[in-house]
Amino acid sequence: MYYSNGNYEAFASVKKTGEMDERKAYLIGSGLASLAAAAFLVRDTSINPHNITIIEEMSIAGGSLDGILQDNKGFIIRGGREMENHFECLWDLYRSIPSLEVDGSVLDEFYWLNKEDPNFSLQRATLKQGMDAKTNGTFTLSQTASEELIKLFFTPEDKLDDLTISDVFSEDFFASNFWLYWQTMFAFETWHSATEMRRYLSRFIHHIGGLPDFSALKFTKYNQYESLVLPLKKYLQDKGVQFMFSTEVLNVLFDVQPTQTVATKLICQGAEKLFSIELRHEDLVFITNGSNTDASSIGDHKTAAVLDGTDAKSYALWSKIAAQDSRFGRPDKFFGDIKRSNWESATLTTLDDKILPYLEKICKRDPLSGKVVTGGIVSVKDSSWFLSWTINRQPHFKAQPAQQVVVWIYGLFSDIKGDYIKKPMVECTGEEIAAEWLYHLGVPVSEIDGLAATSTNCIPVMMPYVTAYFMPRSKGDRPAVVPEGVVNAAFIGNFAETPRDTVFTTEYSVRTAMEAVYTLMGVDRGVPEVFASAYDVRTLLNATSTMMDGKQLSDLKLNFAQRTVLKIAAKKLKGTVLEDLLKTYHLI
Repeated sequence: MYYSNGNYEAFASVKKTGEMDERKAYLIGSGLASLAAAAFLVRDTSINPHNITIIEEMSIAGGSLDGILQDNKGFIIRGGREMENHFECLWDLYRSIPSLEVDGSVLDEFYWLNKEDPNFSLQRATLKQGMDAKTNGTFTLSQTASEELIKLFFTPEDKLDDLTISDVFSEDFFASNFWLYWQTMFAFETWHSATEMRRYLSRFIHHIGGLPDFSALKFTKYNQYESLVLPLKKYLQDKGVQFMFSTEVLNVLFDVQPTQTVATKLICQGAEKLFSIELRHEDLVFITNGSNTDASSIGDHKTAAVLDGTDAKSYALWSKIAAQDSRFGRPDKFFGDIKRSNWESATLTTLDDKILPYLEKICKRDPLSGKVVTGGIVSVKDSSWFLSWTINRQPHFKAQPAQQVVVWIYGLFSDIKGDYIKKPMVECTGEEIAAEWLYHLGVPVSEIDGLAATSTNCIPVMMPYVTAYFMPRSKGDRPAVVPEGVVNAAFIGNFAETPRDTVFTTEYSVRTAMEAVYTLMGVDRGVPEVFASAYDVRTLLNATSTMMDGKQLSDLKLNFAQRTVLKIAAKKLKGTVLEDLLKTYHLI
């Protein structure tokens, strides 16, 4: 497996080798990583698609990319995914998947949707019960905070092992609008990994200017289950790929030898019996080791979701695999502290038009227009739960009634009492979460309880491990996609390790899948490299200028030595292309 850049190789079709009628592939889990790996096996190798089996513990595909209408509850989404144009592997996949909506690919559908209805927010944050927080697109980074960001950006990862974000930033940084945007957009907490923070900063440095208004983001037409999972699943089934639902893989057994390591058996629990699948040396197994929605609990309008991480099946599987060899990672680093890895979300559906004027006042758009509404999350700056909420294009579900609006809400602090509901979010029913949200919309207090009870249906979801990806870690805690010496197994998904890319993204799932298939199958085509914006001086200068809120280098408070260096540099750069660049990006 090797990396490639540009579109010369990215657009080329793979030259497949001879038929492989006897070779079998098993994929554990049916999240995006497994579905993508199966698609790459079908598209880019000669393995017989009928010999590809996806094994799923649930009765439905998609993993964390969900979106469902439950008859006894209502519309439910545990979360959503933000995408951008430089998700190279994701778009490489979906250019090949026929759309269920248009005559073309899923990429065609996504591209024209976002081209014709570009995403951006008209109000990023509120406070004081629905009032504009007036962030005004500024980052409000002090010079101290700016220097801390620069230092982190240039610090090698091996110097950040097990450090937290609070280890590398001061209160100056946490008081900035930059941290408000960053924390709520990506769901980082101060106790999360400084390594992951650095990767995000490096990976998305080209989108710094789009942080305040979300102009960097792109979204699917519907929830990601209907827009991404269903067309991919149909493509695989049409090709002959087998799905084995309601079947849990309890363990993958390996024969660990000094020269090579071979996966030999899958231990499975079906609906009625325990059984095993023998693996030959030439058979393949792709393991989704861990899930951030593991052990999720779903409540309803009258019932709270429960915080309980004990029934974490993907964690249990990974633990059994990891016990066999140190190369298979250390799952306890990610799944060992639910107090620091949990938060709660809720899917709220409006049942009439009484709440819509409050939404339109904040969104500054008609929620029923069928176009972009909030353009991303609206963060409630003074919320004790640190609530954020978003309204995607409506309808968000194909089955959604025309006059209803589906709102996704999440709170980063689930263990703190609310501002209207004097209970921690984790103890609240959907109706109580709706009431707290209505309070922060600016609904008159006298009307909140009545609207929450009769004008909304709100389904809470507690996720004990939703930010387990971000827990402080060091090298080796996540296994390599294909660990050294392993000949027929790979780890895929956001708990596998691939360089430079960022977890908690659809791109990471697809990238690990592509790397796994290309490595084990010897595919002679490059995996698209992570977009290298962090190495483009123009991008770095633009990000620097943006984060300085219009200030120039001459406005910085510098000591005598720093001023002297700046003066010397200014003379040296006079009349050069670098001087032109500094002027272009308003730094001088």
